[in-house]
Amino acid sequence: MACRRITQETFDAVVKENIEEFDMDSEEALREAVEQFVSQGVDLSCIVKAVPAAASDNQTEEHKVLQVLESLKASDSSIIADLKCFTEQCSLGFAQRHLAAQKGAYATIISCCRKTLLDQDDLLVSLSSLAALTDGQPDLLDSEGKDLLVSILDMYQTNPALTLLGIRAVRHCCLKHEQNRQDLVKAGILPLLTGAIQCHSGRSDVVKEACTALRYMTFDDDIRVPFGQAHEHAKMIVLEHNGLKVIIEAAKAHPENTPVLSVLCATLCSLAVRNEFCQDICELGGLKIMLTLLADSYESHELTRQVLSTLRAIAGNDDVKDAITNAGGVQLIVIAMNRHMGNAQVCEQGCAALSVLALRKPNNCQVIMEEGGALAALLAMKTHPNDLNVQKQSCMLLRNLVARMPHFTQPILEMGAESLITQALAAHPDCRDLAKAALRDLGCQVELRELWTGKKGSLTRE
Repeated sequence: MACRRITQETFDAVVKENIEEFDMDSEEALREAVEQFVSQGVDLSCIVKAVPAAASDNQTEEHKVLQVLESLKASDSSIIADLKCFTEQCSLGFAQRHLAAQKGAYATIISCCRKTLLDQDDLLVSLSSLAALTDGQPDLLDSEGKDLLVSILDMYQTNPALTLLGIRAVRHCCLKHEQNRQDLVKAGILPLLTGAIQCHSGRSDVVKEACTALRYMTFDDDIRVPFGQAHEHAKMIVLEHNGLKVIIEAAKAHPENTPVLSVLCATLCSLAVRNEFCQDICELGGLKIMLTLLADSYESHELTRQVLSTLRAIAGNDDVKDAITNAGGVQLIVIAMNRHMGNAQVCEQGCAALSVLALRKPNNCQVIMEEGGALAALLAMKTHPNDLNVQKQSCMLLRNLVARMPHFTQPILEMGAESLITQALAAHPDCRDLAKAALRDLGCQVELRELWTGKKGSLTRE
């Protein structure tokens, strides 16, 4: 059932009524209004939950963000103080940003950006307001805004502060918005993003922001668009703008910065969309960096998870599978899983990476068994019985281990595999196919229902 929505004016009217008619104080009036609407199934995520206040020169009661916006619209000269206040208000939450957007804030802020375009200090304030306003509201961006952002990033490529805010606004406008992504790519945003990483390689904040924006260009997250350009954008970043080398060199420049390294690994993962790209990452030194991170940054479960995810992605190349295994990657993956056994996401990505390494590679299967990979997968299943993805990836790994190495069947069964897989089968309907395949290849008794016999009649499935 869809949630009901109300306007800000309706909510404010109820709060006002609670104060004036029922003699409640502001806090109680707000709480009562929220409880009333929530009980009615109303979605209040876009509602500013505060009591409007009267401006000093006006008896009309308005929320602070709207008061500042009106001041910006009325002012022809001194706007910097109001812009700073507007940014602060937008930073309070999505409801403030949404309310401001409803009252025409986007056009006003774009106008402020144009007014301050030639003054770097003032433009910094205006651009900060634009970045804050567009957070969670990518639909606001229009052709004028796209051209303006690209122009600013082009004009001030050597200014790290303006570059940072410009890219942040771009990132906000590209999340869950395919058309904005395509339009910005056509406008030339990709070389500006890779150029920013190179020009400001020593600035971790700029590198992180630019890499995140590049990764957003490869997303396929806009449900309004049946077919996006994620794959094409990834190819352009790699082939036309040397993206892999740029990102790997940035990783070398920030060997101790865990948040930046995590984002860099995530970006490499999103660009590993072709067999040759996986090979290029390996040859450019990306594999060495990731294995070093896995060995040295084992305390950070987020970085560990991201490195495992990237290893999983580049191991789609059979030569890279061997390179990872020969470099001791299997041992490091198993160690990482055992160290972070309590983290379901690390376990999921660890099992997935080992599963890809084992696929069509008997020698790799041998190494995985010797290093305790199967035991780690079963322990992950036991530790996270309610996590579907852990169960699925573990089942896939166990199946891949015995598919071409049937003599591993008995050792894996002796570890308790059958009961754990059977439990996954019973608990997770979405794990059924993988669990049954694992049981079948392990030689266990499993009911395999024939879905279609090739004869006329209706298709049935349990």
